Amino acid sequence: MQGVVITGNHTVALQHFDDPTPAVGEVVVAIQASGICGTDLHRFRAAPEQGPPIIAGHEPAGIVVALGPGVPPAMAREGMRVMIHHYHGCTVCNDCRAGWPQMCTEGVMHLYGRNAHGSHAPFMKVPADTLIPLDERLSFAAGAAIGCGTGTAWGALQRMQLSGRNTIAIFGQGPVGASATLLAAAQGARVIALDIAPHRLAAANGFGAWQTINPRDTDAVQQILDLTHGKGADMALETSGNDTACAQALSCLRPWGVACFVGVGATVQFDVYAVLRKQLTILTSWTMSFVGQKACAAFVVERHLDLDALFTDSWSLQDAQQAFLAFDKQTGGKGVFMPA
Repeated sequence: MQGVVITGNHTVALQHFDDPTPAVGEVVVAIQASGICGTDLHRFRAAPEQGPPIIAGHEPAGIVVALGPGVPPAMAREGMRVMIHHYHGCTVCNDCRAGWPQMCTEGVMHLYGRNAHGSHAPFMKVPADTLIPLDERLSFAAGAAIGCGTGTAWGALQRMQLSGRNTIAIFGQGPVGASATLLAAAQGARVIALDIAPHRLAAANGFGAWQTINPRDTDAVQQILDLTHGKGADMALETSGNDTACAQALSCLRPWGVACFVGVGATVQFDVYAVLRKQLTILTSWTMSFVGQKACAAFVVERHLDLDALFTDSWSLQDAQQAFLAFDKQTGGKGVFMPA
């Protein structure tokens, strides 16, 4: 089979790999949708990495087509529609057993698409205990979104303890920020969505934003203060990985406010005294747990949320270079490969 490898310097390549065969406890999934994640752009832009080629992609959804020995029927069966939790750890430490393999205290963390073959390919081999059933009411693309971008938004909102009483400013309306807007609005929160791309702000309106702000057109912090009668937002979620947006996320909060940072690449700096005087809580959030991914999918189904609306581009694996160049512009919505 052929898989997409990120080769750096703004290039990717289709390379040949053997079709995977499941070992004990493993399954092979025929990939039906594999989302393109913003974190992949860091490697796409950087110099080529050393080491053997690794198939990229960590937002998989598909159909189980082969089982290795020892896979319990309750865990997987042929023909099963699945998402995949894209981390796998030692399975026995406290963090792994709590559903947080990316926090594995034994240091055994496989991140699919990074140090183990990922999902930008027709087939993917994974341990059976990474599988999460995909509800028939969700498309494979929606399952791929929940597998990272939308799941990351869910994990952050859960860690912030968002409620319907809150006003939340969400900085960045790319795939993670747009997901956060959709999920927060569905929980009853008033969402102030911020982005420098007008069409992303228009999409945010469709996802339930209460107000939208383009920081290029106005003083974003002052606008948030005006919208909240001078008090500031209860919460701020920064998804863009932009230094200025991080500073604005802190400055727009009311006393006792909560800021959460998930955008990769930014440097967060603040005056401790200013933050201390406002009694702010500052958090980070790294994707979601295995249990959180399941909970996010259940919420999307229960609230009839249209995750397919997040996607603006669908690509074949043969168009991988064009897909990454388009996604690197960071002006559209979410992109997905459809290998099948």
